[in-house]
Amino acid sequence: MTSLKLLVAEDDAAVAANLVRGLKGRGFEVELVTTGLQARAALVTFDPDLLVLDLMLPELSGLELLESLFGKPHPPIIVLTARTDLDERLRCFALGAADYLPKPFFLDELVARVHARLARAPSAPRRTITFGAVVLDLDERTVTAGAEAVSLTRHEFDVLAYLAQRPHRAVTREALSESALSGLDAPEPRTIDSHVARVRKKLGAAGGCIVTVWGIGYRFDPAGLAP
Repeated sequence: MTSLKLLVAEDDAAVAANLVRGLKGRGFEVELVTTGLQARAALVTFDPDLLVLDLMLPELSGLELLESLFGKPHPPIIVLTARTDLDERLRCFALGAADYLPKPFFLDELVARVHARLARAPSAPRRTITFGAVVLDLDERTVTAGAEAVSLTRHEFDVLAYLAQRPHRAVTREALSESALSGLDAPEPRTIDSHVARVRKKLGAAGGCIVTVWGIGYRFDPAGLAP
């Protein structure tokens, strides 16, 4: 059985360590981020079943992240914070938070709330993107071309998925670095270029859907590929 994936956005090192250890001990797959910008990127690259969100994050606060996600598809969000102001709590719910748990908290209660929220979440259809003879499965993280599997590394898949989910839009190398190569230390533009080159080569003729936008980055344009 596949483990449920939890994204934990928490910048307090002690709290984060306890959360990750405790949640992994309960059988969850856990990804930890420590800033709001990392959390926003990981919602795409890690694709969690639920987000545990601290409000007092650097770079982009938890409240600002909620505001940026408002009206868009996203996993259930449990706000976990030391801030207990009623107006702020109501604001979080108005922006789509599924639950709000003040610190200090009991791990057993958090786990119970996680299971309760996931039980209420509607089962989403499998997310796939088809271009030419290629099928990109965002949930299984697989790529097939016809009947053949295309073997991509984690970062190659993330580069392709990031571009494919933004068709016909110019995507900068910086955006790809931040979102698709977040696990690498300060990737340079040529690192992005080498990943794109490998993806193109592995996709064969379908690799032509990744178009170079000179001076900016790349664009995913599947229009010219036959279904």
